[in-house]
Amino acid sequence: MDISIIIVNYNSAQLAVDCIHSIKKYTEGVSFEVIVVDNDSQDGSELLIKTAHPDTVWVQTGYNAGFARANNKGFEKAKGKYLLLLNADTLLFDNVLQKSFDRMESDISIAAIGGLQLNADKSPMPYYRNSAQIRRTFYILPQKQSINNLLNKWIPEPVYEDQNQTDILVGAFMSVRKSIIEKVGGLDENFFMYAEDVEWSGRLRKEGKLCYFPDIQFIHLENQTAFRRTKISWVNRFSTQMQVSNLLWIRKEKGVWAYLLLIFHYVSLVIIFVSWKVLVNLLKLRNPFFQFENQKIFALKTNVLLKFFWQTIFNKKGFYKIAPEDNIDKRFNEKN
Repeated sequence: MDISIIIVNYNSAQLAVDCIHSIKKYTEGVSFEVIVVDNDSQDGSELLIKTAHPDTVWVQTGYNAGFARANNKGFEKAKGKYLLLLNADTLLFDNVLQKSFDRMESDISIAAIGGLQLNADKSPMPYYRNSAQIRRTFYILPQKQSINNLLNKWIPEPVYEDQNQTDILVGAFMSVRKSIIEKVGGLDENFFMYAEDVEWSGRLRKEGKLCYFPDIQFIHLENQTAFRRTKISWVNRFSTQMQVSNLLWIRKEKGVWAYLLLIFHYVSLVIIFVSWKVLVNLLKLRNPFFQFENQKIFALKTNVLLKFFWQTIFNKKGFYKIAPEDNIDKRFNEKN
């Protein structure tokens, strides 16, 4: 078997069916299997997916195991020389699997290949191409060029001789040598969702190159899933779960002080944002908490981050999944 394709499904049955259809339509020249790992979906996913694609290998976790644990379940069943992590909300439009297979067969220095993300109309989708770009967004600072220049100097982008090389890959499409997974291990199961692919990239790149190639592309329908946030501001740019995972990654890869700096940054911002808003309202003779939603959301999110403080700072094993009531974005969306 050349490639084992692992798709994690959570209440995304039709998206998964369409994804598998696109794989079969455009893939030739390589042997492959499709493994769907289901996180206890309640939308009839098994019946719908296996009716449409009866040759699919079905794995049931029995609970919402998140991305890392579910993919690791798929790894256990995989027979392929290469393992491809592929999101359910993706579509292939050419023989990209053979392209990635041929590249890795011809260059043993490559540990993993990622796909360039496109929108449904095949226009480029903006996303983080290296870890420096991600880390810089963690700091919520005034939007001034001088500050951006300092931040870019402090956290510079990685430079490689190979222009196709990078230091992280996105888990929505990630082809990895099975032999290297056997060396570095699977995805870190402390992560529930988000940043697990970034942490894994850090271990994978110790064994070989991580690469993007211009001709290895796929469509990512991320805005068509029901789980995407719709209200994003400059201050509240992260979902709570996303930032819990991001901070876990920072602690694991960059160390205690990098983690503590971000925690100090967010706690300080709560004090600054709240004080500034109260002062402005008082000066305008208004209720001190008039139009206070943004400040309240940020304070509540920071409080959730602090709930994971001791667990993160000591890098304790566990499941870094927020409680339903700590999904601050969902709470405010339902309220409004």
